Amino acid sequence: MRSKIVAGNWKMNKNLEETLVLLAQLSAKMGETDAEVMVAPTFVNLAQAVQAVKGSPIEVMAQNMHFAESGAYTGEISADMLLGVGIKTVIIGHSERRAYFGETDAILEKKVKAALAKNLRVMFCFGEELKDRKEGNHFNLVESQLKNALFSLDAGAWKHLVLAYEPVWAIGTGETASPGQAQEMHAFIRKTIANAYGADIANGVSILYGGSVKPGNAAEIFSKADVDGGLIGGASLVADDFNAIIQAI
Repeated sequence: MRSKIVAGNWKMNKNLEETLVLLAQLSAKMGETDAEVMVAPTFVNLAQAVQAVKGSPIEVMAQNMHFAESGAYTGEISADMLLGVGIKTVIIGHSERRAYFGETDAILEKKVKAALAKNLRVMFCFGEELKDRKEGNHFNLVESQLKNALFSLDAGAWKHLVLAYEPVWAIGTGETASPGQAQEMHAFIRKTIANAYGADIANGVSILYGGSVKPGNAAEIFSKADVDGGLIGGASLVADDFNAIIQAI
């Protein structure tokens, strides 16, 4: 059975004090849930965040990593550094990394393989921009992003992957893909994986929706058959909102 996952990407928000306060609020407010709950604070707060959630059902994950084990990569973070502070999951391929930092499919493929080689779980992000959707190219683009970065992996690697579909036009814009649009794309993603790796692997991988999920729309989005949860941005920075989304699943 696929895991249900609600993950919060905190991006470049929250200093250490604010991070610890938010984690305490989430731990106190979070009710019973069958979903995995994950949050991704900034790098400098990861070690303290991991310690802060010990004994709670919240997992702390990282927002990014480099593909090299070590070396002259100023400002970068390696898989071993993440493992050293207790991180088990890393986000790779977020649309902001692609857009602002020039991360290509080839770079992301190297990052995914480097993370998996160190037994890190990968939350792989992908999705189309508004131009692609308006031109009717969104299915082709999503398929190419998946194939270029992930389809060189062995079948066994897929049990360590979580996918997060992000319609870029719906991130931080207040726009949201309709539940029907989300389901349509998630079903296409699953079919694409099934064509390459078989139905068992396709049906076993969790596919999250990422794009302006809020307490008011979460339940309807999560009700769709191929939507297994969400990668949440702004709403994950407010304890009441994030908890409402967790309960919605």
